[in-house]
Parts: sequence; structure tokens; C-alpha cells
Amino acid sequence: MTGFGAASLSFDGYSVNVEVKTLNSKFIDIMLKIPAALGSTELALKKQISQALVRGKVTAAIEVVAHDPAQTTLLDEQLFRGYYSKFKQLADELEPGNPVLSLALQAPGVLRPPDEALPAAMQERVTEAMNQALQACNSFREQEGRELQSKLSDYLARIGELLEQVDPLDKERIKRLEERLRNNIGELEGKVEIDYNRLEQELIYYIEKLDINEEKVRLANHLSYFVEVMNSDGAAGKKLGFIAQEMGREINTLGSKANDSRLQRLVVEMKEELEKIKEQLLNVL
Repeated sequence: MTGFGAASLSFDGYSVNVEVKTLNSKFIDIMLKIPAALGSTELALKKQISQALVRGKVTAAIEVVAHDPAQTTLLDEQLFRGYYSKFKQLADELEPGNPVLSLALQAPGVLRPPDEALPAAMQERVTEAMNQALQACNSFREQEGRELQSKLSDYLARIGELLEQVDPLDKERIKRLEERLRNNIGELEGKVEIDYNRLEQELIYYIEKLDINEEKVRLANHLSYFVEVMNSDGAAGKKLGFIAQEMGREINTLGSKANDSRLQRLVVEMKEELEKIKEQLLNVL
């Protein structure tokens, strides 16, 4: 969601300059800096920004500049004279000859921007300039999104490769488990009385607890669905985040049920790739 866009328009002796910057955020968070004369349009401008950018921490600034330097600042002469007279009186009392012109000019309200002088049609130009800046910002984000899509595809492909390596190790694990159970039962035969019906029930329950086939199938489905959503149109960041959470659950369950050091190493690598995905999803709308 990182982006930048700028636009400038000229109109009746004025220029409107707009800059828009965005950073990552789960929600839309807008900080808008505008001249006082545009205060009545603040809500409309924020709505325009939120509709265009959807999510992100947004900083937008609008500057109105008069081409004629004489229009850039208006002087309240009466207020200036009042401040000047008072400051001069104090300066003469404390330090005769002390310049007070700069103090009077800096007094509140003496110098004011030409907000009241802005033409009414300026609002249309502001909206138009904001629209151009937002389009430029979204173009920036789209370029970043294409690069991000490539990274996410690589991470997903790596998880898929690791998942394929699980199958042969899982088959070997099951064989070792069966052999160990047979050996243990063989050692017990003749020493204790065995209820084979109950034993069979316990073995089925035990094997089901260690079976990871469902987790493998669901994880593969999540990987496929992630790619499908990622390639779809529109904002999909939140949905991809939910899918990533489900992928994490399956990987964690697979690791806890595997009870095999080689499978655990694959699970650790999957988690590492998944963390990369979650980190990058912060940049996705």
C-alpha cells in the first residue's frame, strides 16, 4: 500500500498543488492538510481519498499559490498599526531605537493568506487535481503490487514443494510405526492376556491421531485458493490474510501430529515461508 502521487493545475492566476503519500495500515487513516478557505470541502475530499485508496495511512496536502506575488499575502493595516504603536512604545521605554517592525509583522492576524480571495471555482480544480494525484498514487501502488505478487508466488511455490516432500516421508513414517507396534505386540504375546478387539480399537484411534492426510489436502487447497484470490480483481488483502491464517493452522497441526524429525524440519521451513507471506500481506489492499 506504499505509494506516492502528485498533481498541479493552474486556474485564474492560481496554482493548485496536491501531494498524496500512503503507508501500510489495516484501515484507512487520512491526514489532510488544506488551506482554511477549503475547510468546507474537507469531508468531501476525505471521502474522495478513501474511495480511491481503500486502505492505508494517507497523508495528503493541498497548496494554493497565487501567481501574482501581491496576492499571496494580505495586510491588515489597522491591526498592524496598533501592534506597531504598542511595541514601539514598549521598545522606547526599555531600549530606545530598538526596531519593532518585525515584531509587529509577526503579531497574530496581521499577515493572513488570501483565503477569502480564492475564487469559488477553485474547489472544482482542487477536486480535479486531487483525482489526478490519487490516480498517480494508485499507479505507483499497482507497480509495487506486481512486484509483490511475484514474491508471494515464489513463497507459495516453495510451500508447495515442501508439501510434496511430505508424502514419501509420511509413508515411511507409517511403515515404521506399524513395525514398532507389531514388535511391541509380539513381545506382549504369551506374557499377558490380550483383548484383540479392544486392541484393534485402540490402534485405530492411535493411528487416526497421527494421520496427516486431511491436513495435507486442506493445505494444498489453501495454496490453490490463495493463488486464485491473488489473481482476482479488486482488493483482496483481508481475504488473503484469512487464507494465510488457515494455512498456518494446517501447518501447525501437521507438525504436531507428524511425530517425525524429518517432517518437523519441513514444517519449520513451511512456517518460515508463511511468515514471509504474512509480512508481505501488510502491503496488500
